[in-house]
Amino acid sequence: MAHTVPTTSSTSSTRDTRWLALYVLCTGMLMIVLDMTIVNVALPAIQSDLGFTQTGLAWVVNAYLIAFGGLLLLAGRLGDLVGRKRVFLIGLGVFTVASVLCGASTSAAMLIISRFVQGVGGAMATAVTLGMIVTMFPEQREQTKAIGVFSFVAAAGASVGLLLGGVLTQSLNWHWIFFVNIPIGIAAALLTARLVPSDRGIGFGRGADVLGAFLVTASLMLLVYTIVKTEEHGWGSAHTLGLGALAIVLLIGFIVRQFRAANPLLPMRIFKSRNVAGGNLIQIMMVAGMFGMFFLGTLYMQKVLGYDALEIGLAFLPTAVAIGGLSVGLSARLITRFGARPVLVTGLSLALVGLLLFTRTPVDGEFLADVLAPVLLVGLGMGLAFPSLMTLAMSGATQSDAGLASGLVNTTAQVGGALGLAVLATLATGRTTALLAEGNPVPAALTGGFHLAFWIGAGLLAVGITLGVFLLQSKPAMHAEEEPAAEEPVLDAA
Repeated sequence: MAHTVPTTSSTSSTRDTRWLALYVLCTGMLMIVLDMTIVNVALPAIQSDLGFTQTGLAWVVNAYLIAFGGLLLLAGRLGDLVGRKRVFLIGLGVFTVASVLCGASTSAAMLIISRFVQGVGGAMATAVTLGMIVTMFPEQREQTKAIGVFSFVAAAGASVGLLLGGVLTQSLNWHWIFFVNIPIGIAAALLTARLVPSDRGIGFGRGADVLGAFLVTASLMLLVYTIVKTEEHGWGSAHTLGLGALAIVLLIGFIVRQFRAANPLLPMRIFKSRNVAGGNLIQIMMVAGMFGMFFLGTLYMQKVLGYDALEIGLAFLPTAVAIGGLSVGLSARLITRFGARPVLVTGLSLALVGLLLFTRTPVDGEFLADVLAPVLLVGLGMGLAFPSLMTLAMSGATQSDAGLASGLVNTTAQVGGALGLAVLATLATGRTTALLAEGNPVPAALTGGFHLAFWIGAGLLAVGITLGVFLLQSKPAMHAEEEPAAEEPVLDAA
């Protein structure tokens, strides 16, 4: 029998249960986010142990990214249709089993296949997490705080993954970067089943949009594959242009299908909200620009400054601390007080200054003098920008579209990340090659290439700031005494 989740007059025990459920969901999310960066640190050890070629090694990352980025939108909508809790639990199960297979891999082929399956599970669990959080916390103030916790996990997990990957790889071996997921995944699944309310889903109604599901999944997978292969084939190659054109054709076919389908996979009504459409556009720019710090900043510290894996993780620790300090507490209060748009623009501006400082890092740089300020400013900026961006991107979602909006915002993050990584890495490599041809020493040539990428990343953030100022709708700030009573969703008994 269905029942209504208690409102603000609920008992403290019920309220505590909801917050415990939030922390459980974020723990599962953290496991998946960590896995995106924790693998990077262990790649040299994996290559040596399993005999990967340099080209083949990239597929340890690419196989995961293609499955993950290609299935997020489909998984998010599937959560709306059959129940977000059910999709989350299945995703956790697939991810955990695949982690066992990854850790036990004895060949390159086995690891690549296991990583693809792991990406499938990661997409299912990640796509519905934000939608579950929004429906558990319908009141504005609590929802903003809960989104802040989610944003901290999503944003800080990347830098924490670098540190944890260095510790596990150096103290144990690369197998444990996957085996560590097993107890976390099992515990998160058991606690989710107990603490998170079950939702019925809206059902398939007039039928499932099978053609739409095929078109969008094929389009996104092909797009991510094309992007991650540009470093090997180049942007102007027949491979890139041909597959890119095919991906766009499939995407156009999907959009046309959504206007005609009786039960569309992606109802176009969701884009009527300027904040939803604008928030996702800004996210593409922001995530693409941020890769200028995380990926190329890592290479700068490793190849120019000579840091090892653990030192790189520690160097990014201020970023994680800054994100945590703002996302969990202060950003929620600022969003409630001033509105999400001003907080987003402020955060992007701080991150922009951080990337501009990275364009000045010298060959003989020192952490305190040249690295600390940029990573700290970017951390502060992300701590403000991510929660406000999540709030804006979910602001136009209805109860029945929460999973779709969650999947969409995660999809744009993955596409932005893949695009940013491909563009910035390719241009940095080209600049380094040109400087080497001019007779510059290797450290100076590498640094010159990284500087160009940091400039482009800063430019992408500047575009995001412009979109935030002119495209997003400004909503009046909500004071404590003005908090509205939100209609609570009807959920099945857990």
